[in-house]
Amino acid sequence: MKLNLKNPIVFFDLETTGVNINSDRIVEICYLKVHPNGNEESKTLRINPEMHIPEESSAIHGIYDQDVADCPTFKEVAKNIARDIEGADLAGFNSNRFDIPVLAEEFIRAGVDIDMSKRKFIDVQVIFHKMEQRTLSAAYKFYCQKSLEDAHTAEADTRATYEVLKAQLDRYPDELKNDMAFLAECSSYNKNVDFAGRIVYDDKGEEIFNFGKYKGISVKDIFKKDPGYYSWMLNSDFTLNTKAVLTKIKLREFTDK
Repeated sequence: MKLNLKNPIVFFDLETTGVNINSDRIVEICYLKVHPNGNEESKTLRINPEMHIPEESSAIHGIYDQDVADCPTFKEVAKNIARDIEGADLAGFNSNRFDIPVLAEEFIRAGVDIDMSKRKFIDVQVIFHKMEQRTLSAAYKFYCQKSLEDAHTAEADTRATYEVLKAQLDRYPDELKNDMAFLAECSSYNKNVDFAGRIVYDDKGEEIFNFGKYKGISVKDIFKKDPGYYSWMLNSDFTLNTKAVLTKIKLREFTDK
């Protein structure tokens, strides 16, 4: 089924130094941009993460320090990537919980101001898990009747994710709408304020904490009740994006007084 697109959509996949969204870095990014008229553009970039790639990560994606030693850093290509995805919705496999937060962190480190708040995020893994409870390789086999060759390479995973979403729309015509806003809503477990999901919107559209001792409590109420909590979070191991969102809420509360 051809995707019903109002905006371009970028399917992308990251290979990284590890799974910590706060500190691990991108070593490869592949993105496939699909335009409303059906035209496609694909790009794969190896990235020098400016840190050692742990052996256990290299064993998964096959990328070692020497493979990226002469590659550009993310900062050197960040503006080009931002330009390529400008105005596009974003899709991936486990992207809402990992790839989107990691990409956002890299943009912040590179000093590239990109507003992704108005994008729609389609997570094919979430749709898959809600429907069938499997992995990407199994999803590809189940929906596309193909074996996923070269799994854990960004290019193969990106293309497979695109094909799986189209096959999901064919398979569930009564449950899924060929509409990016609907698929974004279906891809979401929570209405995240930050990409890491530490802060979410409640049913009234108010920002609440989604972790720790203040889980479920209004962020602005905690700032009044426990003002030191803001400083603690800024000095703790939270993502740069989470800290930026906190600061935005803090400043908004200050200016609204």
